[in-house]
Amino acid sequence: MERLEQKNDAVWLCIQEHPLDVAAIAAYLPTPLVGGIDLFIGTTRQWTGSRETVTLSYECYPGMALKEMARIARAAQDRWKLERVALHHRLGPVPAGEASVILAAGSAHRADAFEACRFLIDTLKKDVPIWKKEHFADGTEEWVQGGG
Repeated sequence: MERLEQKNDAVWLCIQEHPLDVAAIAAYLPTPLVGGIDLFIGTTRQWTGSRETVTLSYECYPGMALKEMARIARAAQDRWKLERVALHHRLGPVPAGEASVILAAGSAHRADAFEACRFLIDTLKKDVPIWKKEHFADGTEEWVQGGG
């Protein structure tokens, strides 16, 4: 699966194997009704405690992942009256420094965008069936529990 996507005038969801496009997501968010945009980018960090991370790799259950992402987007729209929401997640290997996830919210007011974005990342990590394996420089690897 190279790319699974749903996009309309209010929500853009995407799960893909190639690098995420921050500029395209940022360009999607503005509308005449949007006064505040919050964009969260989660990247692969090089160090986890004292262990050097070479790459993260992600796997998912595609149909269920996209369905859960849509549910989360709807919940955020209902709670904060968002004009636009974007949830994009990368699959496969993601080297240190590259984006694994980009979530964004556009609303009339900045407070709603900030709060919604926090909800989106926390809920995605907890509820969406996407699994992460950390690959370390010493050759070891381990699955990482979501929801952190």
